[in-house]
Amino acid sequence: MVFSSVMFMYFFLPCVLLLYYVSPKKFKNLVILASGLFFYAWGEPVYVFLMLFTTFVDYMAGLFIHKYDKQPKKRTYALLGSLIINLGILFVFKYSGFVADIFGIDIETLPLPIGISFYTFQSISYTIDMYLRKIKVQKSFINYAAYVTLFPQIVAGPIVRYEDVQNEINHRKINGVLIGEGVGIFIKGLFKKLFLANSIGMLWSEVKAMDYSEISVVTAWLGILAFTFQIYYDFSGYSDMAVGLGKMLGFNFPENFRHPYISRSISEFWRRWHITLGSWFRSYVYIPLGGNRKGLAKTLRNLLIVWGLTGLWHGASWNFILWGLYFGLIIIIEKLFLGRKLKRLRPWVGNAYTFILVVFGWVLFDTNTLGDAVSYLGAMFGAGSGFLDTVGAYEFKNYFVLFILCAVGSTEIFGRTVKKLQRYYGVSKIMCYATPIVQAAVLLMCTAYLVDSTYNPFLYFRF
Repeated sequence: MVFSSVMFMYFFLPCVLLLYYVSPKKFKNLVILASGLFFYAWGEPVYVFLMLFTTFVDYMAGLFIHKYDKQPKKRTYALLGSLIINLGILFVFKYSGFVADIFGIDIETLPLPIGISFYTFQSISYTIDMYLRKIKVQKSFINYAAYVTLFPQIVAGPIVRYEDVQNEINHRKINGVLIGEGVGIFIKGLFKKLFLANSIGMLWSEVKAMDYSEISVVTAWLGILAFTFQIYYDFSGYSDMAVGLGKMLGFNFPENFRHPYISRSISEFWRRWHITLGSWFRSYVYIPLGGNRKGLAKTLRNLLIVWGLTGLWHGASWNFILWGLYFGLIIIIEKLFLGRKLKRLRPWVGNAYTFILVVFGWVLFDTNTLGDAVSYLGAMFGAGSGFLDTVGAYEFKNYFVLFILCAVGSTEIFGRTVKKLQRYYGVSKIMCYATPIVQAAVLLMCTAYLVDSTYNPFLYFRF
């Protein structure tokens, strides 16, 4: 079955929200749990039981840690049990084939459950924080399972730690203001996904399927720039939709993207891109390893470990591992000396430096093998069929306007323009009336696009 959460959100979301709003307060988490299980089973009818199993394991581990609060060994055993089971399942489904290939062992790999990396990290954050006494125990299995299966972000983030929503799981307010904000954020994310990510992504799909030794410099750069914008609008669009739906349900999910392509360094880029994943690794890997508190050598070691694991989290291949280490090494260089120099340069220099290095990174990220990555990078610098071919000329003309729209949309220009209009021309009242009209028009456009389109991949579902 082709998994389409966009279709689900469009055609099932009104029913879910209606049921949620009319349900008594004590049944709302049950509605969330049921809708989350249905949402996941829509694409993974078998693996939904796997998710329920790990949810039950972590729920019981939390109760055990709470019960034996004064007995360190038992608390540690409960935590280790949770980590071993969760990470063991993640290893079997996601990494066993990769490790077997390294040792020359031929095994049959299992299909990867959708979003397993997301909900695994989310669930074990609960047991770790329970162990660290940062949160209170959740005694209701329905409430805890509702947290894990929150359907807006269950398969592609943002990674919501229990600490982020522990109060809202038990007590949350739903009002017209939050619902209105949520609708606006959801529609923005839907537009980013359908009109920008899907449209520009078709170019990358064409170029990626070509023989890299026969493409021109222009074609190669157009292709990887298309993916650069596709992955941003695809992932940030889904995150916006999740945050918007969360507000409609009474939850305030953490921000996951903050205009990363305007960053002036790679370090800043990763403070703006997939923010919840970076926060997770910082809290549960970097700081426990010692962070930057034990001297320069160990700080650099910790950074390499974190970035190697970040790459591995994204996928079981050398491309992903090297992609993570690539950014880790750049961040180390910036930490040692380059970061200070970048701050003294004009902003556009830092913007260009960061954007180009990120583009090179995306080549590693979305090519199938290291050989493919090398071949593609070679084509970007003239190792293919020259500077410009007929394909490159045609695609440049065909996608020029879309590239401009994607580039402008990835900056803060639109947001700043609206704020300036409100500040200097007092158009806030006009905006109150115009905003719902614009949102309705965009929603209508998205509906028409969705009905007519068959190209709706979500890139981060495979992680």
